[in-house]
Amino acid sequence: MKYLEARHLRLSQVKAVDIPALFNQNNIPYNSIDVINWHAFPYCPKVEFAIAHTGDTILLHYRVEEDGVRAVAGEDLGNVWEDSCCEFFASPDADGSYYNLESNCIGTILLCNGKGREERMQAPLSALKKIDRWASLGRKVIGLDEKAHQWELSLVIPVSAFFRHKISNLSGLIIHGNFYKCGDKTAHPHFLSWNPIDIPSPDFHRPDFFGEIKFL
Repeated sequence: MKYLEARHLRLSQVKAVDIPALFNQNNIPYNSIDVINWHAFPYCPKVEFAIAHTGDTILLHYRVEEDGVRAVAGEDLGNVWEDSCCEFFASPDADGSYYNLESNCIGTILLCNGKGREERMQAPLSALKKIDRWASLGRKVIGLDEKAHQWELSLVIPVSAFFRHKISNLSGLIIHGNFYKCGDKTAHPHFLSWNPIDIPSPDFHRPDFFGEIKFL
């Protein structure tokens, strides 16, 4: 199981658009999402992420280089996993449930909670609206673009996004989770993870293969 630490940045408010520069100034390390778990899907774009927190928000930054992008889902809770998509799955306690926070390359978000792939509860729109996003490609639907792209995505995720848990402060919290890059309907379908998943066919809804994240 992989392990990483999310540093505490003592700031009162952070905007998603400022995260790349903020992480650079504070030397926040980046981690690769590069595990090819299923060799039927060998395509491996270059993907890395960095994570930090402010106590009551999680700060995420993804950097991606891939041969073409897809961005069809323009409304939250849509099929973002079919687009060029980065995902953060997180289980904040031992109750067995986990959140899947998925975002395509234009910042459209899917957020749900449950104990498995089926019967997941979608986040209320009020929770989704509080997640600040910045996408280097802009927020408008692109469709399928088969040119090579470098793109970035930043998210400011308040603790209220964990809408079925009561978390007031992230400091000292240890959660289990995984980070993914996928694109089911892109020109080059792929299913990459940060922590390896040892099963025969693609499935990200596997908390038994989550890594560990400690919020300092």
